[in-house]
Amino acid sequence: MPGPVEMLADVNALVGEGALWDPIDGCLYWVDIRTGRAFRYDPATNENRQIHQGVNVGGLRRNRRGGLVLGTWEGVLLWRSDDDTAWWKHDPAFQFNDVTAGPDGSFYGGSYFDDRPGKLYRFYPDGRVVVVADGVGISNGMGFSPDVRTFYHTDSPTRTIFRYDYDPTTHQLSNRRAFVTLPTTEGIPDGMTVDGEGYVWSAIWGGGCVIRFDPDGREERRLRFPATQTSSVAFGGPELTDLYVTTASIGTGNTKPSGLEPEGYDFSAHRGGELYRVRDVGVRGKPEYEADLPWP
Repeated sequence: MPGPVEMLADVNALVGEGALWDPIDGCLYWVDIRTGRAFRYDPATNENRQIHQGVNVGGLRRNRRGGLVLGTWEGVLLWRSDDDTAWWKHDPAFQFNDVTAGPDGSFYGGSYFDDRPGKLYRFYPDGRVVVVADGVGISNGMGFSPDVRTFYHTDSPTRTIFRYDYDPTTHQLSNRRAFVTLPTTEGIPDGMTVDGEGYVWSAIWGGGCVIRFDPDGREERRLRFPATQTSSVAFGGPELTDLYVTTASIGTGNTKPSGLEPEGYDFSAHRGGELYRVRDVGVRGKPEYEADLPWP
């Protein structure tokens, strides 16, 4: 049985997101998109330290060339600290809401705008930029299967996680189709990760839970959290058996529907803003890929 839900840090995050375990330093990175903050949680000391204040960050990944790659609201930023950065692609057209990295070192970033659809971009280490998907409502969680033959990408307003075929030799994507589409009685799929058995774990915004789907898209289990706006999920810990979950406080006190809430949503319920953990969920995650973007 998994351990209890632990609240690790309460920073009143408007949109907590981007949970990423760093297996080298044994810490968890996460962000608050809407306030331009990033954090580093150290389970050895139980310290949650703010490491960034500035440009809004939608997500981040380790970089093989050193430091981190931040998907920001102004483009792709190479980062070692707020005093040691370099723009890799500086353009506000790349207003990122979530990111990941691929086996070949490519960096994937999905854009989001309040007034128009976004896109899912792929940034190759050699500088090429391609559009993987266009007309995306809110680009969210992404990940690769353990056999590196499937790529997942979430479009939240459509309530759908899509899957692509991925060729591990050519690194090309093809054959986009729906993997899971949630009914209106559920929340919407947000951040996600893939475990070592090839099951998809999706944080359900508005649903106060994380759902584990098998490779055929069937629900296998769900874990409940004391905040309705569960927003991203990552495996961490020495054996990658702990589950970290971010939440979001945005909209607190507002009873006007956004149109994305599940049927019967309790507007008085606690929405979030904290970082949570569940130890030993009985499944092992897998390390996330690193980007491979050269510093100038």
